[in-house]
Amino acid sequence: MSDYIDHTLLAPTATKAEIKQVVAAAQKYKFHAVMVNPCWVKYVHSLLTGSSIKTATVIGFPLGANTMTVKELEAENAIQNGADELDMVMNIGRFKSGDQAYVGDEIERLKLIAHSQHRILKVIIETALLTDEEKQAAAQLVSAKGADFIKTSTGFSTGGATVKDVALLKKYVTSKTLVKASGGIHNRQEAMAMIDSGADRLGTSQSVAIVTES
Repeated sequence: MSDYIDHTLLAPTATKAEIKQVVAAAQKYKFHAVMVNPCWVKYVHSLLTGSSIKTATVIGFPLGANTMTVKELEAENAIQNGADELDMVMNIGRFKSGDQAYVGDEIERLKLIAHSQHRILKVIIETALLTDEEKQAAAQLVSAKGADFIKTSTGFSTGGATVKDVALLKKYVTSKTLVKASGGIHNRQEAMAMIDSGADRLGTSQSVAIVTES
């Protein structure tokens, strides 16, 4: 299970010592990636040099309401600092306004930045704020625009990943777009339920508990 997990610490109060502990845990348990806020990317990348563990960060986090230009600059800066994977929050308000053209352009522009540097782009749609119809439309849009993953949640909204939402997203993306479940995954049973419903990656801060639970 370890290779499914992006070991995550996105708390605004996270200290350098805590970030170092997260990296050490990722190295010990061989998690797929360490997910941190942009200000820690360079530090995490330096600690992971020579390791197969990826450095991951968030873009437009947690609201998704930054302009495209700001998100582009964030993405470029994160890559310069050593990020291998970018988890971008889509513009939720524009999406719920029916402006799929805007959101599609945003995804495509970030995808071009990521893929030009051989990086991975994940798009967070914040499922807790969407209707089932909107989730379906978001899945189809993210997939059509060529993002590598669709991701359920930031973990900072009104709810996190659910088995139902993971299955729904998996149904409506193409085989080229993977699904990441994040937010509210506390134990091994919940983690396995997400994987069984179609999750290809998990984002959680409870990674160690999940992989060491008997």
